Amino acid sequence: MSETDKRYMALALSLGQRGQGTCWPNPSVGCVIVRGGRIVGRGWTQPGGRPHAETEALAQAGEAARGATAYVSLEPCAHHGQTPPCAEALIAAGVSRVVSAIEDSDPRVAGQGFDLLKKAGIDVTTGILAEQATHDHAGFFLKTEQGRPFVTLKLASSFDGRIATASGHSQWITGPKARRAVHAMRARHDAVMIGAGTARADDPSLTVRDLGIEAQPVRVVVSRHLDIPLMGQLARSAAEIPVWLCHGPSPDPERARAWEGLGARLIPCALQDHQIDAADLLQQLGQIGLTRVFCEGGSALAASLLAQDLVDELVGFSAGLTIGAEGLSAIGALKLDNLDTAPRFDLIETRAFGPDVLHRWARALR
Repeated sequence: MSETDKRYMALALSLGQRGQGTCWPNPSVGCVIVRGGRIVGRGWTQPGGRPHAETEALAQAGEAARGATAYVSLEPCAHHGQTPPCAEALIAAGVSRVVSAIEDSDPRVAGQGFDLLKKAGIDVTTGILAEQATHDHAGFFLKTEQGRPFVTLKLASSFDGRIATASGHSQWITGPKARRAVHAMRARHDAVMIGAGTARADDPSLTVRDLGIEAQPVRVVVSRHLDIPLMGQLARSAAEIPVWLCHGPSPDPERARAWEGLGARLIPCALQDHQIDAADLLQQLGQIGLTRVFCEGGSALAASLLAQDLVDELVGFSAGLTIGAEGLSAIGALKLDNLDTAPRFDLIETRAFGPDVLHRWARALR
């Protein structure tokens, strides 16, 4: 691959990242159109999933797209949905070359976009910065191939791995810089998810604040019995910002009616060992269209996801304080007999945020 192709694909990928968290159930794609060494158009998937990145970039390029090279972070779509195929739009615009990072795993596309382009006489190059593109589109691929969203598990804890004191006091373990970074992470996910215990103990709003962002992620609460406060922040804002409640087969009917009256969406889930089955929970969220979920605990929900190997990325913020054994552990019981069966992750990033340390881990290759 040429350095020029890598440079423009890196830009297309960065544009695609701008749409993360706002365009589900569609993938967040970036597109750059270059003619004569000059960028004449660029775009990314818009909120709600359309217009697509190619459509945005072609509209900006206009007639300058004829004979140009289009750099796209994912194979252009080939099927007729609510909008015409992007592959056909590129052909109609007269581009002479398309450079794509990876093939789309959606069976409605899966190589067909590339085939359309080639049949039209367009030169197609693939595999440019494919590893980064695979990571960026992992949520869309997981939803397409496995029916579930990509899961990031975030835990903010003391040096000794506690998320609260024995009395439940937890605000604030980490400092303002770390908390601001968490808000930026929320903004790049379709949904923020917590367990009922966290909802009761912290009364969180789970919104993105102080970043000038209008679109908010869906707030998901996992609560078997719907036993979460009806006068809390989530309840008070459910009519304006989506609240989805994932519950067991037999929730309290009065609470169910009350939450629905507040504007919440109720999602029934199967049980496993008398708790919400994490695998079924994610399947339900995937069916609705979520591609990226940012889980912020608590300890029982974190353990449930880890026990079923459903965490794709771990994000930890460690603070320079200790709470002790009587504090609440960041992760609940996993019932491990030996280390061979422990969930393992590979370190991919460390970074300081004020007095706190970020450590980010990806699912270990097996």
